[in-house]
Amino acid sequence: MTTYGSFPGTRPRRLRTTPAMRRMVAETRLHPADLILPAFVREGADEPVPIAAMPGVVQHTRDSLKKAAAEAVAAGISGIMLFGVPEESKKDAVGTPGTDPDGILQVALRDVRAEVGDDLLVMSDLCLDETTDHGHCGVVDEQGRVDNDATLERYAEMAQVQADAGAHIVGPSGMMDGQIGVIRDALDQIGREDVAILAYTAKYASAFYGPFREAVGSSLKGDRKTYQQDPANVRESMRELALDLEEGADMVMVKPAGPYLDILARVADSVDVPVAAYQISGEYSMIEAAAEKGWIDRDRAILEALTGIKRAGARNILTYWATEVAQKLGAVQ
Repeated sequence: MTTYGSFPGTRPRRLRTTPAMRRMVAETRLHPADLILPAFVREGADEPVPIAAMPGVVQHTRDSLKKAAAEAVAAGISGIMLFGVPEESKKDAVGTPGTDPDGILQVALRDVRAEVGDDLLVMSDLCLDETTDHGHCGVVDEQGRVDNDATLERYAEMAQVQADAGAHIVGPSGMMDGQIGVIRDALDQIGREDVAILAYTAKYASAFYGPFREAVGSSLKGDRKTYQQDPANVRESMRELALDLEEGADMVMVKPAGPYLDILARVADSVDVPVAAYQISGEYSMIEAAAEKGWIDRDRAILEALTGIKRAGARNILTYWATEVAQKLGAVQ
């Protein structure tokens, strides 16, 4: 073979030669503290209920939820985001279980705080969709439209009862205009300036939410396109971002994660507050289903997807694999 001096003098492949070399020069690293576990708790359940569309994920009992929280602490993840699934008969037009101090979400918040104290950030979904008989994220008017301002009144109440139940962080996910400001005022009025708000800043009307509807026993008919964002829009997200920060958001989030990495990168480049992303149910289920068919390497696909989300700018990632991945990362470290 003919040689040409030292050509090529620069060989990037030298930095890919061994696992140790690749690990040393990696630009993006996942850490257990990056991860937050979304978890469902079902009122009246005697044992965990498997979610068919999300293999490996369950609707917890109160006891199994406490065990999951303790495992999350041991794995070193940062938080657990709780979603309550009330008994069907308790749902109504205004989502009464969402503001009942004895509603399942508030009970779960108290349970988990009693179990883990401040060792894990206990986070609460602040939305009405799990508790309304129509399945929408707010109060519906006589024409069947979600009433933004009437919904804000309910969100204010929810914020206060969730704070009283022990939430360190509330996550308003309903995409109502003005929700962050109203919730911040409601929390401050009861002296809970310490409770942080994770704003669902860019939450898109996505087809990937499908399995989540089963997870929370959703009663939704129709869609949420009048209040969740159009997947075609970018500038709209940046406007939502500016409004959330102006209203007092402590952290901001993009949801879903994988299909919206461009939005995530734009948001992360624009702010000096922590940025989160939610790897939602459809993203989870696609990987699990393809792996079950033998079409992809499950563990590699999970890590690749999560690394991509962090590389795009997420400081924290809500993922149903949080505890599993944290345990594996801890074993490597």
